[in-house]
Amino acid sequence: MTMTDTDMPAAAPRAEPESAKRRDIIDGARKVFFEKGFDGASMDEVARAASVSKATIYVYFGSKDELFEALVLNDRARSAEHLFEVDPSIDDVASLLHRIGTSFMTMMVQPDHIRLVRMVIAIAEKFPRVGRAFFDAGPCHGGQRLASLLRQQADLGRLRIDDELAAAFEFLNLCQSNSVKGLLFGVDGPPTPAQIEETVERAVRIFLAYYGTDRAS
Repeated sequence: MTMTDTDMPAAAPRAEPESAKRRDIIDGARKVFFEKGFDGASMDEVARAASVSKATIYVYFGSKDELFEALVLNDRARSAEHLFEVDPSIDDVASLLHRIGTSFMTMMVQPDHIRLVRMVIAIAEKFPRVGRAFFDAGPCHGGQRLASLLRQQADLGRLRIDDELAAAFEFLNLCQSNSVKGLLFGVDGPPTPAQIEETVERAVRIFLAYYGTDRAS
């Protein structure tokens, strides 16, 4: 009997989630999914890319969508580690927001990120758990991380914010402008660093015009 991409051997034990073998499989899956797309990728190709047997993949992941979900969570976690790292010595809120916005937009317009978002959108209706995993680990987690930083700045008297989570999403949306949508639909090329700089600078000015301590009451 041939094992399909959606079948898992009944007796297969699950391995430890942080094992090196699991990371190798996710790295191999990333290459295959980004090259072939979700529907075009097969577990046989992932096995070859990861230099493991197909049976080994099923020790760690029960199906192709479960493997893709793990890839999504892995990539979002790696991005989050760096995106909101800030220098504690920065005491100017405009500089802080500019640094965060620039890092955020530089990540958002990367070709691999655009490919990943397109794949998630394409399969979210069929595999809603994957869509939820991406949304929770990406936009939601990023918004929560930024909200925490904004609350710290508000507590220091540098911002006037009642709802830091709403403010966080507003800032991230301002930074994106129309750049990410243009990339997702293939109608625009990636913005240059200078264009990102200009868009983020405008986003910071708009954000501080409303949430800054100098705004009119």
